[in-house]
This record gives sequence, C-alpha cells and structure tokens, in this order.
Amino acid sequence: MIVLGCNNISLSFGVREILKDISFSINDTDKVGVVGVNGAGKSTLFKIIIGKYLPDSGEIYTAKNSKLGYLEQNSGLDSSNTILDEVLAVYSHFTEMESRMKDLEKSMSTEKDEGRLHSIMKEYSRLTDEYTRLGGFEYKSRAKGVLKGLGFEEDQFSLNAKNLSGGQKTRLALARLLLTEPDILLLDEPTNHLDINAIEWLEEFLSNYKKCVLVISHDRYFLDRITNKTLEIENCECKLYNGNYSTYLNKKAVDREIQQRHYELQQKEIARMEAFIEQQRRWNREKNIIAAESRQKAIDRMEKIEAPKSLPQKVRMEFKSRIASGNDVLFVEGLGKEYPGKPLFKDVKFNIRKKERVFILGPNGCGKSTLLKILTGEIDSYKGSFRYGHNVNLGYYDQEQEELNPNNTLIDEVWSADEKLSETEIRNVLAMFLFKGEDVLKPISTLSGGEKGRISLIKLMLSEANLLILDEPTNHLDINSREILENSLSDYDGTLLIVSHDRYFIDKLATRIIELRETSCIDYNGNYTEFHEYKSKLNLSSDNQSKSAKVTSAKMEHIATKEERARKRKLEKQLSETEKEINTTEARIKEIEQQMTQEEIISDHVRLMELHNELNGLNSRLEELYELWDDLMSQNNE
Repeated sequence: MIVLGCNNISLSFGVREILKDISFSINDTDKVGVVGVNGAGKSTLFKIIIGKYLPDSGEIYTAKNSKLGYLEQNSGLDSSNTILDEVLAVYSHFTEMESRMKDLEKSMSTEKDEGRLHSIMKEYSRLTDEYTRLGGFEYKSRAKGVLKGLGFEEDQFSLNAKNLSGGQKTRLALARLLLTEPDILLLDEPTNHLDINAIEWLEEFLSNYKKCVLVISHDRYFLDRITNKTLEIENCECKLYNGNYSTYLNKKAVDREIQQRHYELQQKEIARMEAFIEQQRRWNREKNIIAAESRQKAIDRMEKIEAPKSLPQKVRMEFKSRIASGNDVLFVEGLGKEYPGKPLFKDVKFNIRKKERVFILGPNGCGKSTLLKILTGEIDSYKGSFRYGHNVNLGYYDQEQEELNPNNTLIDEVWSADEKLSETEIRNVLAMFLFKGEDVLKPISTLSGGEKGRISLIKLMLSEANLLILDEPTNHLDINSREILENSLSDYDGTLLIVSHDRYFIDKLATRIIELRETSCIDYNGNYTEFHEYKSKLNLSSDNQSKSAKVTSAKMEHIATKEERARKRKLEKQLSETEKEINTTEARIKEIEQQMTQEEIISDHVRLMELHNELNGLNSRLEELYELWDDLMSQNNE
C-alpha cells in the first residue's frame, strides 16, 4: 500500500532552483535511502513532506491516519525532564492507565456494596487486560533498551536533559522518536553523534521496523544494511531505484551508459537524415523538396533522447609525502589518560610501521580523539610515553577544525599552510576543492562544517607529511567527497593513523584496527568486516562458556509469560482475519445468489454456469472457515 507520494514538487529560493518536478511514491514497509551531494535538496524535501516548507507547485500525499515522525540534523530536546522521564513521556497512555488502576485498587479495598464492587472489579479486569495486551509490562524496559542501544548508560538516566551536550540531546530526540513508532519515519543523518555500536544497534532496530522509513545518510555501510530502495536527488530532479546503495550505484552507471548509447545512436540517425535533407534541397526539384520535407517531418516527430546530465562536480585531491620516513614510524608504550572521576584509557601499547593504515575504534567517550591529541602534542598531561621514528613528519586533521582562524579569508588561511606558493597556485588548489571565484574571499567563520572540513583537507594536502593523523575526516563530507578521500588516501605513499566510525571508509582503507578499552586494547590486522567477524566469534565463545544454571525460575516464568502473550496475540490476529474472511465470503455468496435471480443472467447460460461454480467454491470455503474459527476460539479460551 502506498503510504507517501510526491507529485511534481518544485521549490526555488529566489532565483535558485532547489527541486524540480519531484515525483515518487513509497509503500508502507519500504526502507528508502535518500542520497545526493550536500546542497542537493534532501533536507528541503523532508521539510516539504512534514509541512515546514510549502512547495511552489505540486502535491504531497500521505495515507489516511498515517503518523509522520521527523528527526532533522542536530535536532535536540531542550527539556527539564530527566533522560528516562523524557522518553517515558511517549507512553503517557500507560501512565494514565496505571493511575486509573491504582484508583480502582483503592476503591476495591474500601467498597462495601457488592454491586458496586462487582462493577469496579469488572472495569479493573478490563483495564488490566488492555494494559497487558498493549505491552504495559514491557514499556519501561523497552524505553531503557532504546536508550542503552543509542549509547546512554544506566547511571545517566537520571541526568537532566538540559545539561546534555548537543550530540547527546540529538540521541535523546532520536530515542524518543523511535519509541513513538510513526507510520512514516523521516531521519536526517541519524548516525551523526553515534559510535559504531550504536549505529549497529540502530541498523538492527530499523531492519526490524515494520513501517516506512526514509533516511538521509552519507553512511554507505548503514544504507546497504537497511534500505531496499534508493531515492537520488541530483540536478534538482529525482529518480527512485529498487535496491540498496551499492545496487543503486551499479544501476545508475548502467542507466547512464544505456542513455548515452541511445543518445549517440539517435544523434547519428538525425545527422544522416539531415544530410539527406540537405542533399535533396540542393537538387531543388519538386520531388526532392517533397522528400526533404517528409524527412524533416520525421525528425520533428521523433521523440528526442537527452544526453545524460552532467554529474555534480567532484572534489579533486592528492596526498603525497615530501620525504620518506624510516620503517619504524611510532612507538606507544603504556599510554594512559584520565580526568577527575573519569578514566578514559590506560596501558595502551602499539607500534606503527611505515605505510600501515591503522584505525582507532571504540565507543563514544573512550578517549579516541584524546589519544590523537596526545600524539600530536595538543594535550601534554598523560601517563606513559610515545616517540616517533626517523624522518617522521606528521600532519593532523582535527574534526573540530580548531586550527582554522575564523577571521581569515579562505585564500589567506590556505596560503598560511605554504607561503611559498603564488596566489594563482593557491586559487588552483582551492578550485580543486570547489572553492572558485569570489568564494575564496569569504571569511572562514561563514563556512559550513563541510566547507571547513575541505579547507582543513587542503592544508593537510599541502603539508606533504609522511604520517597523517586524522580525527573523523569523513564527518560533514557527502558521499562523493568521501569516495574521493578514500581513493586519495588509498594511493597515499605514507602512513595513516585514523579515528573514524565510517565502516565503509574503514573497510576500504584499514590494514589494522586498534580498539580502545578502559584497561586494554585489541590490536587486529585486517579491515572492519574481518574485525567484526573476529569480535563476534570472541563474544560467541565467551557467551557459550558463561551459559550455565544462571536462568532463575523467575526468569523462566517471565519467558513463559512472554511466550504465552505472543501466542495469544497471534491467535487473536488469526481469529480477526478469519472473521473478516467469513464476512467477505458471506457477502459475496449473497451477492451471487441475487445475481442468479436476474433475468439477464438466467438467459446467459455461460455467465450462469460461472456464477454457479463460484458459488460452490465459496460455500466449500465458508465451511472450512467456520471449522477454523471454531478451532481458534477453542484455543483462545484454553
């Protein structure tokens, strides 16, 4: 069933066209990845769908009674509630039922009149059954489970939401939204501020979500795991592909190749026909003029095939080192860091050799960025030691771009990285990163996060370092720019030490992974997929060893209760569906019996025989349905 449709949606901001004739429809269980370069209009489309923006033309259709849920980029809750109370507010209907049940319990303990008592008990029983059926006994554990899945620890549940960081507020808003279970879930960059564990939890949640999801994301691994359709917005227009991100990429390449081939063949045919017309006109006899006009009409009637539109401009970058380092690049011995009351990591040991591509992983707050700041000299208070090898020249990319001077223009900021370059050379480098014309005179303070990231990458490229230390370099980059960065770093002749939660990026580049833990670290040779499989085997082995007689009778009883509730729900659903089919079948039987008394049917022996056969089939099916209904009722009353 179609739950969301857009028909010829167009929107412009002033003279700038954002979206043009956007049309698509989405079914109620579709998971759709929305992709396109930064500025393509993806977030704008979401804001049109929820009614925040009015389109210049076109219509939005949503299925009747469907509920929309929307999480925009960097949205956060500004609430005085605790973290747990904020998400439990989603279940206000349960708290109201609990309050009513308590009132009824109090009344039952004091009511003397038997008639009144019976009435109160009847209402209490009905309310308890409804509370159980709707999941009243599970909603608190469900809310806590979502919070934990998104990276909140249980000792944080009592924190005031107002005191959270921006990223934590966004995660809390996401938790609350997921618990509302909207029919159409719109997520704009939901993996921002999530570590890999939380992203994988969200993937599992959305994969099992039985309703419609539209998600804007630059996380290709995430899109591949959860989506079955991909909506591309490019050159203000859109196209809907069946399949996840990787499937879409292949289909797009094939579609462009086919369109280009058809375009070239048609252009060749048009050129041949125009040459014929020109020849006939030169001969200038009556029959030649008639032939030329006939051929011209054929060209005019021809449905013209357009050449594939130009792809969005891509960043160009190339990293190379000025001099080669020695084979031993970095020695880390017993490194540790803690803040008052908050230990981050301790006794971290590893060595890095020339041309290794090492990724540092770990949950949010474990100290990954802190470790890089220690190694780059940004933080000078720590335990343990480290040293660099011979001829090591490092370049550092800070995800917060704190090294950028907000008062500098773009050209001055880049020039400060290498003052030997001429203005023309600086402008050429900026143009490689899509900063052209008057853009180079903008102050750094006016740039978006993605634009600041590109300026930092330019300075890093100009450093010609032989060891690049990068902290979340793909943050704020669109997919095109991420792919260019991957390819550039893959061809880089130096050594890489990177913190990232972009698993696609890690898979493409990593030769080694170090996962930080509070008291140790895991050092693994391989990419992310291999590391993930290795950890799964470790966890599985650990789980098997720990399984014993730890399952208490209370837990067994809880499991049995849950299974019984599930059985009851399944029976009720089957019963409801059977009753619907009985009603439909009986209605059709009555309709056929009425038709068979009509004179035009009686005189049409073929039609009469068709109806007679259908009636026999329906009567047989009705007997089966009555038997099934009777059996289901018996099971339901057990």
